[in-house]
Amino acid sequence: MAYVPDWLRETVETRANGLCEYCQSAKLIITYMTVDHIRPEAQGGLTTEDNLCLCCIGCNSFKRDFTTGIDPELGVEIPLYNPRSQNWDDHFKWSEDSSVILPRTTTGEVTIQRLRMNRPDIIRSRQLWVSAGWHPPKR
Repeated sequence: MAYVPDWLRETVETRANGLCEYCQSAKLIITYMTVDHIRPEAQGGLTTEDNLCLCCIGCNSFKRDFTTGIDPELGVEIPLYNPRSQNWDDHFKWSEDSSVILPRTTTGEVTIQRLRMNRPDIIRSRQLWVSAGWHPPKR
């Protein structure tokens, strides 16, 4: 794992407004965030500002070194959502009660599936965060 200098880590966190750039969980709620290599180092990804994003430990643990997911209808590989080159709202939306991330596109669908962005524990947490007025995040 590459060393990410403190100044670069702070730049990534500030740019993300303290939110996981995949599932939108807030740093103030999720106590551990990491810096993710969008294109993994194992695939030649560099430790540069344009290849890094803020990521909660849950999304990071499921993303690992993957850059694609499988389209459930066609069975083909589709690139995962890239927070540096794509807009979150183009690929995802919140359910009516804001506890579930819903896909708008195939990219959104495979990213939700690969990163398990709607795990039962995170859905329960989002429901609590909504009742406390902490969710959905204001971006």
